[in-house]
Amino acid sequence: DPGKSNLPRAEFERLKIEVERKTPAHVQAYALTWAAPYRVDCMSITTAFAAGFAAEYCSTGCSATRPSPYFNSNIRAPYAELSIRPAMSLAATNFAAAKKLIDRGVASDGTFPRGIGYLVNTTDKARNVRTRLYPEIVKLLGKYIDLRIVNANYLANKNNILFYFTGSANVQKLETNRFVPGAMADHLTSAGGQLTDSEQMSSLRWLEAGATGSYGSVVEPCNHLAKFPHPGIAISRY
Repeated sequence: DPGKSNLPRAEFERLKIEVERKTPAHVQAYALTWAAPYRVDCMSITTAFAAGFAAEYCSTGCSATRPSPYFNSNIRAPYAELSIRPAMSLAATNFAAAKKLIDRGVASDGTFPRGIGYLVNTTDKARNVRTRLYPEIVKLLGKYIDLRIVNANYLANKNNILFYFTGSANVQKLETNRFVPGAMADHLTSAGGQLTDSEQMSSLRWLEAGATGSYGSVVEPCNHLAKFPHPGIAISRY
């Protein structure tokens, strides 16, 4: 049933068996075309579809979880080589928003989009943990892309954002910015992936503001760097 936040494990496993039975062997990834449910008990629904439900991917307290063998790899056929089909959400709460998201992705295809990458250093101590990575990222990638470290709690009135990495439970002034097609943004908070009923800012707000990709966790990840996108790896892979 659509709309509920959590898909119980037993129901998910029946669904996954059916989906896998109907998926041609050459298919290497999944796109889930709904915003809710976004979790399967203690896992995100995308990870559950990608790797199958496994308790090793569930965190207890602030413990580490099983690492992904796909992380930062050069593998181009993850299902053929790892039996993993990476999954993403084509996340939107209505058809018009979903179509705009698709159109932005199509508009960026093959264009090597140009824009500015903003690495935002906020005063939110708990969520600003990636700031220690910023200087090295600029040093390594600054010759390929315009990267700027900004000391502020949010950006306003920027008109060519390609990357916007920050740390904040809620990001202000999103509506004043313009993202180029293909832009990526996230805000490293505990419940950004709780798309439809989060007490913090949902990752949907990035997409509604014009970003083409975002990220959010659905179960408390604590502020471990490994639980969120590494900006340097995300940018270099992009």
